[in-house]
Amino acid sequence: MRRRLGISGSTGVSSGAARSATGVAAAAAAVESATAATAPISADTAAAPPANLPHVPLVINGVERFKSVAEHGVGAVEVQEMPHRHGHAACVYSTLDAKDVEDAIDGALAARGEWAAMHPDERAAVFLKAADLLAGPYRQKLNALVMLGQGKNIWQAEIDAAVETIDFWRFAAKFAAQVHEIQPTEHPAGVWNRMEHRPLEGFVAAITPFNFIAIAANLPSSPAIMGNVALWKPAHNTVLASKLLLDIMHEAGLPEGVIQFLPGDGPIFAEGVMSSPHMAGMHFTGSTKVFDLIHATVAKNIETYKSYPRVVGETGGKNFHYVHPSAAPDLEHIVHNTIRGAFEYQGQKCSATSRLYIPKSLWGSDGVAGGGPFAKRLLEELARVKVGDPDDFSSFMTAVINRRAFDRIQGYISRAKASPECEILFGGECDDSTGFFIQPTVIATANPNYETLTEEIFGPVLTVHPYDDATTTPAEICALIDATSPYALTGAVFARDRRAIASALAALRNAAGNFYVNDKSTGSMVGQQPFGGARRSGTNDKSGSAANLMRWVSARSIKENFVPLKSWRYPHME
Repeated sequence: MRRRLGISGSTGVSSGAARSATGVAAAAAAVESATAATAPISADTAAAPPANLPHVPLVINGVERFKSVAEHGVGAVEVQEMPHRHGHAACVYSTLDAKDVEDAIDGALAARGEWAAMHPDERAAVFLKAADLLAGPYRQKLNALVMLGQGKNIWQAEIDAAVETIDFWRFAAKFAAQVHEIQPTEHPAGVWNRMEHRPLEGFVAAITPFNFIAIAANLPSSPAIMGNVALWKPAHNTVLASKLLLDIMHEAGLPEGVIQFLPGDGPIFAEGVMSSPHMAGMHFTGSTKVFDLIHATVAKNIETYKSYPRVVGETGGKNFHYVHPSAAPDLEHIVHNTIRGAFEYQGQKCSATSRLYIPKSLWGSDGVAGGGPFAKRLLEELARVKVGDPDDFSSFMTAVINRRAFDRIQGYISRAKASPECEILFGGECDDSTGFFIQPTVIATANPNYETLTEEIFGPVLTVHPYDDATTTPAEICALIDATSPYALTGAVFARDRRAIASALAALRNAAGNFYVNDKSTGSMVGQQPFGGARRSGTNDKSGSAANLMRWVSARSIKENFVPLKSWRYPHME
């Protein structure tokens, strides 16, 4: 058999843009260059884009399809605005219609045969080269596009656009090799047994979110590295950065038609792909509500499909930090981890910390306001958090993604301000005059079922529930945490007492697919903490692991006999 590539899955962290003065200077230059290509939004921006503003096309079978309002009508071209300056456009882009989806399906199926037949090493080589291209010449450009388009500060852009994307591609090559190496161990005399890990028969649809460009890269490429073809619909605020990812993959040698690029209307895309008998899989990250709709539609169309589709999704979370009284000596550590967990990227991570269960012995006895050492230090440190533009490298937080998110988050804050059950301890200010800015907000409540403790907000809002550790047992507080939310994505326990850690691990076994001990609820690393949750948080197919890649293959067992059968009779009949 052909010798496989020696793939280490080495990480993309080593040459980080935000880790040195040289890296920061290069990032600043890239942001300045990207900013020069933006333009103020006017009523005519979609119909007559300024010459300096990028126009992102659809890409079907390797051919770029540009549309215009004049030729194709209103809605054929959309404007991708910038979260921190919503009056400015990062780009305009052509949008899909039903015919585009149909053409993309036909083209992907035509490309499937050659790509599926290609040796796994050759497919892996494409993504290893893409990783190197991103680690080198395209690193700062992608970082800059993510900063402007998705509102990430330089650090968050670097660990997403560069580090995690590089890791997804490099480790995918490693994990793909591991999958193909899963072979039968038993071979009786005269028999050769082997397993072929075939691509799915059809295409995979990939619907990607706004909050991580690494997820946008991974959802179409993880099926592709296993030999599948994919139709990719990126989120509105990621179109410009997503197109660069596609260009990198094509430069690395990805054949035309293997990944079709279809920005635009989600329902039109979903209708086109899910009504096709050739949809073999759906790879999704987004809201629970949309994932429910996907499942319902697949069930309704189940007799349509040539094969039962593999539906893989990661959705919402209501992620917790549980602080045990024995963690008191580590107060500073918990404060810093809670600020990072709750407020990095404005709380717009699926894993963001949104509920904190803290003993009153640390929080304080002054009602829900606390007044104790933890409450005091948390508020002191939050006062140092700067909210500003992403091109200001001293900004820890920037703007939330769009108007809809701003209005939703502001609604939760406004209701909390009006509620007698809550106290706003920090933040609560919202300003949409130039960008969608919301201050880091801390709500305290004695009601364990208040809406900000049970519902996903997806913004910079942390709700604190102080519990009386003099009267509440660890088992009781763990039972409360487990039952409060329908989600089960991430969670963390902070404790020094090993018995408390062990009991929390057991009691909260089903409350989080990614569980952290004395660390924040965010920050999973590819190859280290495969990511995903259960319950209403998704199918828990663990992105960043071989387990996810196995969802994109259909195994065939092959038995080959080397010894002729000399008689149909059983031995005892002779």
